Amino acid sequence: MKFAMSYSCGKDSTLALHKMIEQGHEPVCLIVMINEAVNRSYFHGADPAMLERYSKALNLPIITCPADGESYQSAFEAGLAKAKTMGAKAACFGDIDIENNRKWEEDRCKAVGLTPCLPLWQQGREELVHELIGLGYKCIIKSINRTILPMELLGKFLDKDSLLVMKSAGIDICGENGEYHTLATDGPVFDKPLVFQTGEKIMLGDYAVIDIK
Repeated sequence: MKFAMSYSCGKDSTLALHKMIEQGHEPVCLIVMINEAVNRSYFHGADPAMLERYSKALNLPIITCPADGESYQSAFEAGLAKAKTMGAKAACFGDIDIENNRKWEEDRCKAVGLTPCLPLWQQGREELVHELIGLGYKCIIKSINRTILPMELLGKFLDKDSLLVMKSAGIDICGENGEYHTLATDGPVFDKPLVFQTGEKIMLGDYAVIDIK
């Protein structure tokens, strides 16, 4: 089945893409929501140049959907509709167990006539993180909630050592509650790794992000 991948550039959507391909499905495009105010992807902060690199590294066209808070839903549905014209019969999401997220995605798919697919749904959060690392994916920690995680994690790869730090902090190591976000840079679904450099660390209230180019 041909599908569109709702892609955040992070670990969960990358693992979901991996699982769909592993099951024999064919991706036709990536759909990425863009925060109009800063011209970066929502949640993970990838800029246009980085998204172009993702498109080349994953060998998939990207449908970018600029939106603000009020237009987010309609912009996403427009992206899904465009994916449908490219042959998509389904849309894939990397959600694990948050019911409200799943309901929102199912409603958006229903509106444009696509089948929702959630290959990570109801799988153990911790098991998924270890599976991701075991498959050889490289994911750099892009942002953290600095009230619960140490700044030293910013810019580090998600690996056994960083997971131990997270576990000692008492968080969900999958980060489903927004404790941290990642950018996937290499792994089985990548034709070639993303080459990047890290810059300054920026404080945003309770959160901190590292500039990645």
